[in-house]
Formats: sequence, structure tokens, C-alpha cells
Amino acid sequence: MCPLCDKKCPYWVLSDTCTYAKVTHMIDNEATVLFAIFMALWATVFLELWKRQRATVVTNWNLYGWDEEEEELAMELINNLQHEPRKYQHSYFRSTIILLLVLLMILVLIGIAHALVIYRVIATALFAQSGLGLLREQADTTAVMTGAVLHYLTIVIMTKINRRVALFLCDLEKPRSFSQREKNFTMKIFTFQFFTNFSSLIYIAFFLGRINGRPGHYVRIAGRWRLEECHPSGCITDLFIQMAIIMLLKQTISNVMEYLIPWISHKLRKSHKRPKKRSIFLGEEEEAEDPCKRQWLKNYELNEVNVFSLFDEFLEMMIQYSFTTIFVAAFPLAPLLAFFNNMFEIHMDAIKMVRLHRRMVPRRANDIGIWLQVLEAIGILAVIGNGLVIAITSDFIPMQVYKYMYSPCVGENRTNVDCSTGYINHSLSIFHIRDFEPDIGMPEMLPNFDRDEIKECRYRDYRNADDYSYTMQFWHVLAARLAFLIIFEHVALCVKLIAAWYIPDVPQKVKNELLCRKHTDLRKELSMMEYSTEV
Repeated sequence: MCPLCDKKCPYWVLSDTCTYAKVTHMIDNEATVLFAIFMALWATVFLELWKRQRATVVTNWNLYGWDEEEEELAMELINNLQHEPRKYQHSYFRSTIILLLVLLMILVLIGIAHALVIYRVIATALFAQSGLGLLREQADTTAVMTGAVLHYLTIVIMTKINRRVALFLCDLEKPRSFSQREKNFTMKIFTFQFFTNFSSLIYIAFFLGRINGRPGHYVRIAGRWRLEECHPSGCITDLFIQMAIIMLLKQTISNVMEYLIPWISHKLRKSHKRPKKRSIFLGEEEEAEDPCKRQWLKNYELNEVNVFSLFDEFLEMMIQYSFTTIFVAAFPLAPLLAFFNNMFEIHMDAIKMVRLHRRMVPRRANDIGIWLQVLEAIGILAVIGNGLVIAITSDFIPMQVYKYMYSPCVGENRTNVDCSTGYINHSLSIFHIRDFEPDIGMPEMLPNFDRDEIKECRYRDYRNADDYSYTMQFWHVLAARLAFLIIFEHVALCVKLIAAWYIPDVPQKVKNELLCRKHTDLRKELSMMEYSTEV
């Protein structure tokens, strides 16, 4: 096989990746398509069941006719009877400025993803040239793993910056009410967080190894470092490693810090508490001995409730929901990790809210607001994302094209031959080593091989050995990828629509209960009208 980097990178043999290839085959096979469709269906069923549960809770709490805007106006009038409502306003100039600033922030986040790409490129070259044997042999994998850790650190840092930027944009937008401000802030912070978390994953899934050129004509950064290639066992391996590391770090370090910081803060507040002097007045002594007042003082000593406490929990769940649906075809363990994380976090949040924080001020609500639209958008992105992963990142489509167009089974009635036999050799192109770039230098030779013995090397692509142009198989695979993407997305979206139609948003019991309430209220009104008429 051709070297994976420049200078001091040796040729290597394909059998070195057998272990990785077996692991990759566990997630990249025919069942991946069915699993992706199942997850798209599950996302729809989850939302429909959530709507049914919401309808039941709203009915039990008698909140069907509740209006958030009306309650805000009522609170204003209670505080000031002469209060005049703030009118709805819209400024195209202000909206244009905010839109440009949002796009600028998105470009910054995409630029950070590009910086991570540059880091992996340079890290791969440095690791490959290091004197450590293991680090040198696993330079590509090590660069991906360290890049994933660096990506997690950027997520932690940019989360704080994204919040400040979103708040600034909300102040600039001047929303009419608190509820409108909350919706605008939610959309902006989720958009920023989505690009922060997924820009690098989108590059790895759909661009890694496809824009780096070929041996003898690589695309280079600053004319020196060539762009990284996919893992030798397949492009989906890099995406699997990246998602696994990010999810594990987010679900361990973040949860620990989420509990540890309030716990330390609570201990510090208790340690800095000054003992109160006993009063000589008998009345104050009795108050100090009152168990109710002691409990009140104990509760007051707890940490103050952050205004973003529940908002942060919602945002964390939405990002986790995105990880478990959008790229689940590349990382099927994501739902399992999310399940274990949520089981653990439920208990940690209960301890944090009851023992470390003061009681939150309740607010009335009849749904989760704009978050429901976010969940629906994620469900649509899950269909698109998984379709792209299977069509572009996975080897599923090239293997199917080979089976039905180029395999030994084509045109032969032989049942004792595996139709995928010869696929690996057919998916590799030939490069003549005499065509290496002269300023890069010749690669190191393999042990027990002479330089004169190796005249050519292989690489993953569909190119001719003469002029390195694309072969007919490349265009067949490209057409099959596009056809599969269109069919998969249409089938998955149709399944989602059928599931949404099949499962009613409101249970029949709730509908009948509301019907009985309306019937009873109308009967009372008619009875009162008849009585008043008679009188």
C-alpha cells in the first residue's frame, strides 16, 4: 500500500488493518440501513408519544386554555393597573444585522472546525516522523484521537462564548416579551451549539479522504502538509472514533463537573458561615430554637438557583438527542451510552436540586415551547444525516455495486462463491512509484524488500493505472450513491409521516374528557340563560 504521509513514511501491507476491518464490519454492513430507518422511525414515535404524554399532563393540570402571553400581561397589570402593553414591532434593518451576525458566528465555528482539521494534518505528519515505533505506526489513529479530545475542549470553551453571543443578539433584537426573548435565545444558542458540536463530525463524515487528491498529486496545506486520508479500514472508522471519544468525555467529565462544582460551592458557603451570637432577648432565643426557622435558614444557605439551570438541562438533552440520531449509523452505541448516562444523571440531578440548590421558582407551562420544534428539526436532520453516512461514508454502496456488476457471481450460476470475493482488490487503484513528487522524496521500504522490487503501490480509489483518471466503476458507484440517498430519504420520510399520522397526538381518553367538559359547560350556560329568561 502507498504511504499514508510524506517523508519517512514507509509502504505498508493491507493485512495490518485486518483487526480494524473486522471491527468496522460490525457497524458497516447490510443491517446498518435497517438500523438507520429504525432510528428515524423511533425518533418520530418518540415525539408522538411525547405529545400524547404532554396532552395527558396538560389535561390533568387544566392548562389547555392557558395562554403564556395573557399571563404576562396579567402580571404587568397586577403590578401596575395603568400599564400599557408593548406593541409588536419589526425592523428589517435590525433583522438583517442580526442575520449577518449569526452567519458571521457560524463562519467562526466552521473556521474552528477547519483549525481542528489543520491540527490533525500537522499532528499526523509529526507523529509519523517521531522516533517512537508505536506512535509512528498509529500516527493516523493517534491524530484522530487527540483531535477528538481537542474538539471536546473547544466545545467546552465555545459553549460559554456562544451563550454570551446569543444573549447579546437577543438584546440587540429587542423582543417584545420574556417568552419571545426565551424563544429567540433558544434558537440562537442551539444553532451555535449544533455547529460547535457537529462541524468537525460533518467534515470527517463527508469530506475526509475525498478532497485530499491522490498519490503524486496530493492537496496540501500551505504547500507542505497534505490533507489526511481516511482510516485504512474505511472512512467510517474515523467517524466512529471521533463520536465515541466526544460522547464519553461529555458524559463523564461534564456530569462530574456539573455535580462537583455545586457541591464544592455548597461546602465553601457552609465553611464561611459565621456563627450567630445568642441574643439576650428571650424572643430571639425562641426564634433560633424554632425548628421551622432552622430549616428555613438551612435552605437559605444552599446555592442560589441559576436562571439557566433548567435551560442547560434542556440544551444538554437536545445535543445528546442529536448525537443519538443524526450520526447513529456510524456509531450505533450512541443510544446505549445515552441510556446509561441518563439513568445516572437523573439521580445526580435529583441530589443536586434537592440538597445543593435552593428550591426553584415554578413557572406555569403547557408544553416545552420551542424545544418541540427543535426536536422535530433534529428528526428530519437524522434522516438526511444517516442517509448521507450510508451513501457517502460507508462502504455499503460500493460493495453492492461490486456484487451486482463486477463480482464473480455476475453472469455465472455458481452458488459456492461469495459474491463479495475480490471486492478489496477491485476497490484499490495502482500507482507507479516513479510518479512520486520529486521534492517529497521516496518512501521508506518494507523489511525484506528491495527498492528495485517494488514498482507500484495501491491506494483506495477508482482510478486508471495509466493516466490516473476516474474509471467507469467510479461513476457507477457515484450514481448508486445518489440513487440510494434519494430513495432512502424518501422512504424514511414517508415512514415518519405515516407513523406521525398513525399515532394520534392526543389520546382518545383526553379527547373524550375535553368533550365532556365542553358539553357540561355549554349545558350550564344554556340552563342559566333559560333561567334568566324565565325570570
